[in-house]
Amino acid sequence: MNILTIPLRTMRKKWLKTSLLFTVFTLSVVAIVSLNYVSREVGHSLEKKLTAFGANILVTPRSEKLTVSYGGFSLGDMLMGMTDLREADVEERILSIGYRDRISVVAPKLVSMARVGDVAVGVVGVRFEREKVLKGYWSMQGDFPAAENGVLAGSKAAARLGLKVGDGFDLAGRPAVVSGVLDPTGSDDDSVIFADLGFAQAAFGQEDKVSFVEVAALCAGCPIEDIVRQLEEKLPDTEIQAMQSIVKQRMYSVHFVEHLILTVSLVILFIACCMVGATMLSSVNERIREIGLLRSLGFSRSGIFGVFCFEAALIGLAAGVVGYFGGFFLSVKVLDLLGMAQEAEAAMHAGHLLLTCALIVGVSVLAAFFPSWKAASIEPSTALISL
Repeated sequence: MNILTIPLRTMRKKWLKTSLLFTVFTLSVVAIVSLNYVSREVGHSLEKKLTAFGANILVTPRSEKLTVSYGGFSLGDMLMGMTDLREADVEERILSIGYRDRISVVAPKLVSMARVGDVAVGVVGVRFEREKVLKGYWSMQGDFPAAENGVLAGSKAAARLGLKVGDGFDLAGRPAVVSGVLDPTGSDDDSVIFADLGFAQAAFGQEDKVSFVEVAALCAGCPIEDIVRQLEEKLPDTEIQAMQSIVKQRMYSVHFVEHLILTVSLVILFIACCMVGATMLSSVNERIREIGLLRSLGFSRSGIFGVFCFEAALIGLAAGVVGYFGGFFLSVKVLDLLGMAQEAEAAMHAGHLLLTCALIVGVSVLAAFFPSWKAASIEPSTALISL
C-alpha cells in the first residue's frame, strides 16, 4: 500500500462519486477546448471578411498645395512638386516591409477623366482580381470583366451615360464593353467607371503609373502604427495615411469574440474547480478514520497530502485527455453547423494536448490543495478516537 495504490483503490471503491467528478470535469474541458478552437477559427474568418470592407492604409504621392489669388480673384489650388508613383516599384517596396505577412491586399489605382459622348466621367483603373477582395461588399448586374477592355460602371455613371450590361462605347479613343453595372453603394464608386489598370494606363498614356495605392492590412494582432512606420521608411517620397477609426472598429470586432470566449472559459473553469474542491473536502470528512489509520501506520503529513493531491491529479489527467479529444470533435461539428468547416484550419496537435492536460492537472491539484491540507492536519489520535 503506497501513494499510488491508495488513490486508485479509493476511486474504485467510491466509483459513483469519482465518475460524477470525472464527468463534470471532462465536460468542462470539452467546453473550454471546443470554445477555444471555434473562437480561433471564427476570429480568423471574421478577420478575412472584414478586409472586404475596404482598405485601412492609403499611399499617395507627396505634394505641396498652393492657393493662388491675385487682385481679389482666386486662381484656385495648385499642386507643386507632386511625385509620380510607379506601380511595380511601389508594390515591391510595400511587400518588402517586415510586416508583409500582415498585408492582405495591395490595390493600385489610376484616376483620370474622360468623355463618353458629350458627358465627362471619372475613370478609375484597377486590378479587378484585387478589387474582388477589397470590395467584397460590391453587388452588380453582370459580372467582373474577363477581357482587358471590359469595364464596370457605377450606378450613377451608368444612368447618366445610358449604359447597360453588354453595351459597347468609346473610352479615351479605345473600344470598351460594359461587363457589369454596380448596384448603388452610397459612395464615390457610384459615379465612376472602373477599367482594367493596364487598359487605363495605355489609354491615358500613363504606363506603369498610379495615382494612389490602397492597402488592406489584416487587423487582428497587426500593429498598424509599426506598419505605417515601415511603409514610410520604404516609401520616403509618399504620404502614408492610416484610417485609425476603421482599424479600431475591425480590431474591436475580432477581439470582442476572443474576450467573450476567454471570459466564458474562465467561468467554466472556476465552476469545475469549485466542484473538485467541494468533492475532495467531502471525501476528507468521510475518510477521517482512514486517514487516522494511515497516520498510525507511519504515513507522514506530506504523504497524506500527496495521496489526496495525486487522486485529484489522476482525475484531472483523465479529464484532460478525454476532454481534449471530445472538445476537438465538438468544435468540428460546431464549425460544420456554422458553415465554416471547409475553410477551417483546425487540427489536433500533441503540444495542445500536453498543454491542456498540464493545465487541467494543475487546476485540479490547486482546487484540491485546501482539502489535502486539511486531511494532512488531522491528528491520528483525533481520527482514531471514534473507532
